[in-house]
Amino acid sequence: CLLGPMSTPHILAHVTLPQKGSVTLEQTVDAGLWRLRTLEAGPQRDIDHPGGPFAEMRIGEAAISMGEPAPAGQLRIVNDCRYERTAVIEDRGWTKDALTADHVTSLQTFRDLFSDQVLRPGDEVGVARIALLFSDLEGSTALYGRVGDAPAYHLVREHFAFMQEIVRDEGGTIVKTIGDAVMAAFIEPASAVRAAIVMQRRLVARPPGERLRLKLGLHEGPCIAVTLNDRLDYFGTTVNMAARLQSLGQGDDIILSRELVEEPAVSALVAGMDSEMREARLKGFAEPVRYFRLRFD
Repeated sequence: CLLGPMSTPHILAHVTLPQKGSVTLEQTVDAGLWRLRTLEAGPQRDIDHPGGPFAEMRIGEAAISMGEPAPAGQLRIVNDCRYERTAVIEDRGWTKDALTADHVTSLQTFRDLFSDQVLRPGDEVGVARIALLFSDLEGSTALYGRVGDAPAYHLVREHFAFMQEIVRDEGGTIVKTIGDAVMAAFIEPASAVRAAIVMQRRLVARPPGERLRLKLGLHEGPCIAVTLNDRLDYFGTTVNMAARLQSLGQGDDIILSRELVEEPAVSALVAGMDSEMREARLKGFAEPVRYFRLRFD
């Protein structure tokens, strides 16, 4: 059958209740993400069940509410409506594997292969969380004067390719380049910080005559995605903060926002590194901002 148990393994319970009726099933609900809904048009509710006794599911006219916990190993459903309803409880664990738009647009491969897939001009989309990296070359103007325009431009182009390789390896994307600066985006904060660390370690390992000094600033948080100059770009306070933090760099260092360092995966990544906590006033921000500086010199 099309909607039988074999073809819908994510459905834990599917039962029809008469008006003002109830049912008790011998069923354990495992810890995880679950959706409570009705087969007919009506309300639904998503819950994150911690495990143990599952609360009674009550179907109302406008909402699904949770009552008292049922006895262990039982699932109780109540229909408070004046007509028959079919209750469905389904596993939403698959959402952890879903590839959402904010994730796919932060992949370099997507931007390389589908660069024309952008938002309609004037549209904007909220992104709940993204990690942003801004870079700048220390003393790039002096570099052009010291070695000449053509050699300096060649070094900068090699620098862009070098950064793009590392960003791609860590699952991020180059959003844009501005002069000799780069803006990159990552879904995972730890990936952004790991990419920054790899960049600095590779640069400081180069011979003195061949290396460039890089300033990096990173922050994570919500922003909006828009189409600008025929490509997807990001705007908002998170973007401004990351850019301002980069300006605090002195070269051969990484500037991380406090929020970023408080991420458990990031905290573990930078533990034991040569770092210091500082505070500064940044243009456009009313309160002083605390940040961490990782040194590689």
